[in-house]
Amino acid sequence: MIAEDSVLLRMGLVKVVEMAGFEVAAEVGDAEGLLAAVEEHRPDLAVVDVRMPPGFTDEGVRAALSIRRSRPSTALLLLSQYVEERYAADLLAAHTSGVGYLLKQRVADVEEFIEALRRVADGGTALDPQVVAQLLVRRSNDPLERLTAREREVLALMAEGRSNAGIAAQLVVSESAVAKHINSILAKLDLPKADADHRRVLAVLRFLGVGA
Repeated sequence: MIAEDSVLLRMGLVKVVEMAGFEVAAEVGDAEGLLAAVEEHRPDLAVVDVRMPPGFTDEGVRAALSIRRSRPSTALLLLSQYVEERYAADLLAAHTSGVGYLLKQRVADVEEFIEALRRVADGGTALDPQVVAQLLVRRSNDPLERLTAREREVLALMAEGRSNAGIAAQLVVSESAVAKHINSILAKLDLPKADADHRRVLAVLRFLGVGA
């Protein structure tokens, strides 16, 4: 499902995702149409513009949150013209899997965009690096200050939704080194005992300031 008010961008998105092997059940230009189409087609994944008619404020976000409540199995990837980190936080506060928030400029890198799309469709997360960078700048006086520079790099890549292998490739280190950094991060953030995947999610939520 694709919801984007710009006809040209919507056509481009349809072509890109279909070339990657996705089937587009419907394409719409406003939030009301998105909600109706989701109800009719029950898609596995919806790509949603943050700002859509009639007000061009947060209609796409509100529609996405509504979809998350009514159909939590539908993965959501939001696209935005500008960095608005609170929208990513709103979505992650509602659910921690099958969620993405990217700037529209990322669509130009088709390979990177499709990788993020598949990650979200598979139940993972994809957070734009510029959003992550802003979060790093504004955080102060919290447990994140205990982390080393490298650990903060690893946590930022975790927030983007990267796997251990993806983090290792990005930082040009071994996967075992990444695992050691992650274990150190989890310990320094004083996270409650839980399974490894859940503690990883909690670390990202604390990084995002979503209330872990």
